[in-house]
This record gives sequence, C-alpha cells and structure tokens, in this order.
Amino acid sequence: MIILDNISKSYYTKHGLRNVLLPTSLKIPSHENIAILGRNGAGKSTLLRMISGVEKPDVGRVIRLSNLSWPIGFGGALHPALTGRQNIEFTARIHSANVSDAVIFVEDFAELGTYLDEPVQSYSSGMRAKLAFGLSLSIDFDCYLIDEAISTGDRWFREKAASAFEARRNRSGMLFVSHNPQLVKRFCDRGIVLVDRKLVPFSDIEEAIDFYNFGLLKG
Repeated sequence: MIILDNISKSYYTKHGLRNVLLPTSLKIPSHENIAILGRNGAGKSTLLRMISGVEKPDVGRVIRLSNLSWPIGFGGALHPALTGRQNIEFTARIHSANVSDAVIFVEDFAELGTYLDEPVQSYSSGMRAKLAFGLSLSIDFDCYLIDEAISTGDRWFREKAASAFEARRNRSGMLFVSHNPQLVKRFCDRGIVLVDRKLVPFSDIEEAIDFYNFGLLKG
C-alpha cells in the first residue's frame, strides 16, 4: 500500500508560483497495475517522483508500505560517472540483491556489450533506457514505477521491455505513466487521472481513459 497523506506540491517559475497538486489524501494499492493519466505538464512525473521519495512534497507525507522501484525513465536513477556495471553493482547492494545475478541478468537483457564497462555519461538515450530497464528488472520489487519508459528505444527493445513487465504482472504491481492508450490497456486494470491539480481514481481502466479523453476534448 502507498498512502498519500495530505500532500501538495508547488514550484516557483519565472511566471510565479505554479501549483501542481492540491492537498491530496489517497490510498494506492501497490499490488495492482494502475495507470496515471494526465495532460503534458500536469505533474504526473512529479507525482511519481514524490511517491518514490526522489522528490518531497511541500506538505504532508508519503507512506510506503511496500518495496518500490525508482521511477523507471527518470535519468537520476543512474550515476553518469560510473560505468554501467558499477551502477548495477552499486544499486544491487543498496537493495540487498545478489550482485552477480544482477550483473548477469542486465548483461543479457540490455545487450550493451563492451559499453557496460563505459561511463553512463557516454551512453545514448536508448542505451540508458536499456540499462535502466535491465537494472530495474534484475531486482524484485513489490511495485514498479514506470515513467513513459516503455515508449523509449527501438521497436525491438520496446517490445522486449513490455513483454518483460507483462510477465511480472502476476507477482508485482506497477504505477504506469503513459500517453499511449494501448499500452495503458495492455498493462493496467485501474487508473488515476491527474486533472486540475487533483487526483481522480477509477476502479476500471476504460472509465479512466474515457474521463481523460473527455477532459482533452473539453479543453
């Protein structure tokens, strides 16, 4: 379970204070597959970062009663000065995972070859995505936080990553940020729509998508 306890978030911009999320309390099941939908700039990625702990809310607190991944797709999960292999080893130790098993898994999944021993700062965006995906899948999380990342990389890799997450649906949950309705329907059973700085939960993914699409048409 993930508990949002009266959290809110704002940013200062050159145009003044921008409120992203009004005070919100919500319980999110971490064992289910839930989409987070919203317009570009609505604050979906910010919400995911707050849930993960990468970013803090202005007020309130996020209570995590499950083992959550970092936001997959968020570049801050990888240290640019370390090699791919060093990132794997470091992350595996933090999460008390078997280091050797993690390295072997990522080597096979990401297929980076000799680049695995090069600094991540020399990687292309596609190579970073492959490393981040492989690294996240090498660790068993109760819930995966996915920020658009399945939409990155070449077509072959997107399908490989999607198939890997689909295989985990029965034993792990996910919070999935995406603008792709087909991906959302493929992976998610429920949805949360971020609209007008509020979270609107739905128990059915079709209802969430319809509400989201209506909001786009209305806007």
